[in-house]
Amino acid sequence: MQTATGLQAARRLPAHPWYVRTAFLVLVLILLLLLNTAGQAVAAHGISIDGKLKYPPDFKQFDYTSPVAHKGGSLVLHDLGSFDKMNPFTLKGTAPFGLDSLVFETLAVPSLDEPFSEYGLIARDIEVAPDRKSVTFTIDERARFSDGRPVTVEDVKYSLDTLKSDLAHPFYQIYLQDVTGAVILDRKRIRFDFARVNRELPLIAAQLPVLDKAFYEKHGGFGAAAGAGALMPPVGSGPYKVAGVRPGKSITYRRNPHYWARDLPVRRGMFNFDTITIKYFKDQVVSVEAFKAGEFDFMVVNIAKQWVRDLTGRRFDSGELVRKKFPHRNDAGMQGFVFNTRRPLFRDPRVRRALGLAFDFEWTNRALFFNQYTRSNSYFSNSDLAATGLPGPGELALLEPFRAKLPPEVFTTPLQAPTTTPPNSLRGNLRKAKMILEQAGWKVQDGILRNRKGEPMRFDILLVSPSFERVMAPYVRNLKKLGIQASYRTMDPALYLDRVKNFDFDMVVNVFAQSQSPGNEQRDYWSSQSASRKGSRNLAGVASPIVDRLVDAIIYAENRQQLTVACKALDRVLWYSYYVVPNWYLPYHRIAFDSRLHYPEKLPLYYNPYQFLWTWWTDSSNLD
Repeated sequence: MQTATGLQAARRLPAHPWYVRTAFLVLVLILLLLLNTAGQAVAAHGISIDGKLKYPPDFKQFDYTSPVAHKGGSLVLHDLGSFDKMNPFTLKGTAPFGLDSLVFETLAVPSLDEPFSEYGLIARDIEVAPDRKSVTFTIDERARFSDGRPVTVEDVKYSLDTLKSDLAHPFYQIYLQDVTGAVILDRKRIRFDFARVNRELPLIAAQLPVLDKAFYEKHGGFGAAAGAGALMPPVGSGPYKVAGVRPGKSITYRRNPHYWARDLPVRRGMFNFDTITIKYFKDQVVSVEAFKAGEFDFMVVNIAKQWVRDLTGRRFDSGELVRKKFPHRNDAGMQGFVFNTRRPLFRDPRVRRALGLAFDFEWTNRALFFNQYTRSNSYFSNSDLAATGLPGPGELALLEPFRAKLPPEVFTTPLQAPTTTPPNSLRGNLRKAKMILEQAGWKVQDGILRNRKGEPMRFDILLVSPSFERVMAPYVRNLKKLGIQASYRTMDPALYLDRVKNFDFDMVVNVFAQSQSPGNEQRDYWSSQSASRKGSRNLAGVASPIVDRLVDAIIYAENRQQLTVACKALDRVLWYSYYVVPNWYLPYHRIAFDSRLHYPEKLPLYYNPYQFLWTWWTDSSNLD
């Protein structure tokens, strides 16, 4: 039996007015077109986590950039510590600030006013396979490295292979874990294959930094060859080239006048300064005075006291310098005092919980922070991904199989950080901490907390900023009331980073930043495999099969609802495992800057201050 085609069926229609028959034929043709293209991949100028894009193929520029921004002038920034290499993609050493975003580029770039969308940069077209097990990128034939050579599919494949290898920073091995490899299809197209379906993998693949294969094969920079030319300026395809280096002291980037993508919609109105210089300072206190003296032009302020009391004076009064809060809708994640559970002292969650009770956030916020901060009550603070109330049906479906191995509070108690707000008090919290410690086998003897073996509870807190000492001092005093011998010290930034990368610490302060759509990076934060991988962001040493399962539930969620449920379930498990002493967050960025700098009228929504800065420009500009 044969089935009539749509057009054959149309010919047998009863007589109707011509416009009815025409409309029907148009609908039939559209239906046939949809049927014929179903299951076929369609190349697009961008991709998103939910298939929706704000910007059409013919958009001119992002809404948060300005059509009146112009090129020219100089910008001076600052950073803390020093640098000793020019490869930001390896573990050993420290690369200068800005190298990854100014000199190197990715296949696609994010939109800062959408939760999770990316638009093609080096990749002109992005084609996700119907089964979502691969993505194909078509390289823009205009793409060029700073030395004028074209960016090729061979460069892209080299980049993936290198960053997934042991030669690169272990973060990339974890983040790109489910990208199994790349296949060159022709001179301009390359396909990335995936181990399994994951809604985020096409976007992760598009975030791949593209390296110049010829440059790195000739000069090294990865592996054993990295030492000889560690400070050799790299070749990249980005808007800037390295123009000058004073090892450990400063680096200057110069805008490439032949930058291949300057007129693309994803770059229009951005990267406007002719030169960008980064000066290095030893600590934040010194850098504030240097900013007030005019040594650099833009400063992100992370210390409440500096914002309220230190950023004052003649140049602020005259309007030469400006302080301004820029709101954002970022997922604030979690900042906290992180316990290194690799240390025997912190393996017992009861000990970690007790030590968290000794931190008086309300006093700290009032006495030190001028009540500017909000207490973190989630690993996804300031977000609809944060767990609230008791677990709902979706969360319970994920958590119930592990009920016997999870703390009861995961199921019975909403997330709430300890508080000293009346009727609570620090005295009451310390009494509770003492009771918990006794249950864990720790008792005070002659004023010192000791375990059953008579060993004292003693640990160090490593800091990288002297300004944090005033936060730690009262916390350490509170711990002393429990008989705990805690100390803190501020280290040179380079030494601090080395200690952290090698997990050589008892406790540090860290921010576990989150995006609007968490995914593969959660492995680097919490998975068992990252716990032993030096350089990972799993500073707490989380190694839990339950957490691993919940991380996978996030990564392989098929829609936003599943993602939200998985994040909330993970949030509860992490919270009641007491891996950190929760700190605080701000729903805005505090920025001080020279008044000759200008920024677009419309702000992005999801951004860090430097992503925003790359849309700014200066009065001292020459149109070109």
